[in-house]
Amino acid sequence: MTSARPPRKKLAAPRRATAGSKPPARKSAARKSAAPRKPRGGNPISRFFRSALALIWRLTWGVVWRGMAMVMLILGLATFYFYTTLPPLAEMLDNRAQGSVTMIDREGEVFAWRGETFGGAITASNVSPHLKNAIVATEDRRFYRHLGVSPRGIAGAIRSNLSEGRSAFSGAGGSTITQQVAKLLCLGVPYDPTVWDSEASYEADCRRGTLWRKIKELPYAFALEAKFSKDDILTIYMNRAFLGAGSRGFEAAAQRYFARSANEVGPAEGAMLAGLLVAPSYYAPTRNLERAQERAAVVVELMYEQGYLDEFEYAEARAHPATLSQRAEEQQGIAFADWLMLDAPTYLARETTEDVIMRTTFDPRLQAATEAAVEKVYADKVREGSQAEVAVVVMSADGAVRAMVGGRQAQTGGFNRAVQAVRQTGSAFKPFLFAAALENGFQPFDIVEDAPLTINTPGSGPWSPRNYDGEFRGFVTMSEALSESLNTPAVRISEAMGRDRVREVANAFGLRSELAEGPALALGASESNLLQMTAAYAGILNGGSAVRPYGIEELKLLGDSTPLFGVSTGIGERVISERSAQMLTWMMSRVLEDGTGRRAKLPNREAAGKTGTTQAARDAWFIGFTADYVAGVWMGNDDNTPLTGVTGGGLPAEIWRETMIRIHEDVRPRPLPMVAPERSRSEATPPPTQTAPRAAPLDDAIRGILGSLFGGN
Repeated sequence: MTSARPPRKKLAAPRRATAGSKPPARKSAARKSAAPRKPRGGNPISRFFRSALALIWRLTWGVVWRGMAMVMLILGLATFYFYTTLPPLAEMLDNRAQGSVTMIDREGEVFAWRGETFGGAITASNVSPHLKNAIVATEDRRFYRHLGVSPRGIAGAIRSNLSEGRSAFSGAGGSTITQQVAKLLCLGVPYDPTVWDSEASYEADCRRGTLWRKIKELPYAFALEAKFSKDDILTIYMNRAFLGAGSRGFEAAAQRYFARSANEVGPAEGAMLAGLLVAPSYYAPTRNLERAQERAAVVVELMYEQGYLDEFEYAEARAHPATLSQRAEEQQGIAFADWLMLDAPTYLARETTEDVIMRTTFDPRLQAATEAAVEKVYADKVREGSQAEVAVVVMSADGAVRAMVGGRQAQTGGFNRAVQAVRQTGSAFKPFLFAAALENGFQPFDIVEDAPLTINTPGSGPWSPRNYDGEFRGFVTMSEALSESLNTPAVRISEAMGRDRVREVANAFGLRSELAEGPALALGASESNLLQMTAAYAGILNGGSAVRPYGIEELKLLGDSTPLFGVSTGIGERVISERSAQMLTWMMSRVLEDGTGRRAKLPNREAAGKTGTTQAARDAWFIGFTADYVAGVWMGNDDNTPLTGVTGGGLPAEIWRETMIRIHEDVRPRPLPMVAPERSRSEATPPPTQTAPRAAPLDDAIRGILGSLFGGN
């Protein structure tokens, strides 16, 4: 049986290609590859440049992306580093190196601040929405949309700076609120007093707008954005920003300018506060309210344009701009507050690192009355263009200072003439001479001679005192010598007792500056300031005891209930007897009744005082008291040039009178604590053309001394 075979394929030779037929694909490809390659477009030179450009691009792109990667790595590491060093939010709200001093008047109201006042922490969640919106609208309208840095804002700031001829990073900075917080935190660098001269220089360094500073701000800003919410960052900003007048943070500023919390301000007040951020001292409303209102109007416009105010709120804010509270507008007690900062312990005042609360003796009603009196007399009696300055002090008999004027223009940190001007006292010194005389047995009606007198002083030669008017009155009583401010009788009494005794009494009353050594001691050749002189007169009113002027009743740290110290009176040790003080008070009352201080006489109220005019009228004084208050007035030129037509019995007496009338409004008149001498003045005083009788003779020893002095003159 044979097997079946598969059919055989028919053998055929390969078909030869004919014209027009398509060759097999593989052979065609082989022929193509075997064909010579044509050069790709252009000549060798163009090919060379194209190749070079391609190489440069590949190299550049390689460097760029690697550089960018490196920058991003460094930026990320720096951001992570700052992120790990950022403290908790609560620790970043108040990091002042300097503390504050808050001063409270006798009515319990705040009247002055010194140092950097914080006011308390606020948050973006509880602050007034008008204030929050004003800050965002003014400082960073895209605050809630960016990641901490605004390239558009930086580019716009650079363009603005260059167009105005400044360098790229001088002037406008284009900083976001986050970047400003980075500056306020000084990129985490704490204040070190061993590195910076002051906190001001430290902050100036933190605010530098250099390129390197801008670069360092970036990772810090990113770290802030990574660690805190937007509202947290805004909270830091609202608590750390400086807003003028010693206010650190918006809560302190709102209390300072408007006497209310930052949680309660309306659109107009919020706009004024936000407007301070660009230049706090320049736009401070306490410095120039109109300028602050103009700046606030710009902020209100921004708030309206960005949809934060509706039509009604916008119109209301424009029609009724923010104004200062009455307390802030009056700016009372500037000189008083400056004095307390000098008088208090340095570590609790000028250099305090704590927040200090001072309860003071300051009386705002008396301060307003005093300022009004000075203003009235200057407006009515002082020629226009006069440079004559003035100082006034009002205190109680125990030395509690109630009001103080340190000059015609009140300015924080300015020259306080009531405390810092040390000038010759002139005849205002004489009550202490007569106090010593009364304590040593003299009586108001004892007779003393007013006649030419020459005293030879070793090393200085002969010296002859003269009266202000150049006239001599013959024999006069001690009371008359004081009321008419006669010089030769004062010198005779001083020489009779001994200058050491006069200095001893004056020192005990608080005039502790170096007193004159020569006979001119009796005429007030020594120097003192107005505060010391007024306190010394208070010693006469209170019955003859020394007085230390004081303004702080209680001092404590903020948050503490226990005071660090307190003062209830300034009365010290007795200097002269109460009877001597009462007789001296009677003698000084005659100064106002019929002496050199007649222009100071008060209607329906007993008062006593003394005028004082120094050589060439360089200084003019009037100091006096009622049963309730002691007041001192000084006038003079800061350059110590003579006054024109001013004596102690003139303008100072009138300022004193106007002050006393005002501060005694609604105060029931009380008699002065004085004792009139037994013998009447009419019996003791001889007619001007007669020889004086021996009325109320001195004891033999004193009369012998006076006789030796009077003889031959």
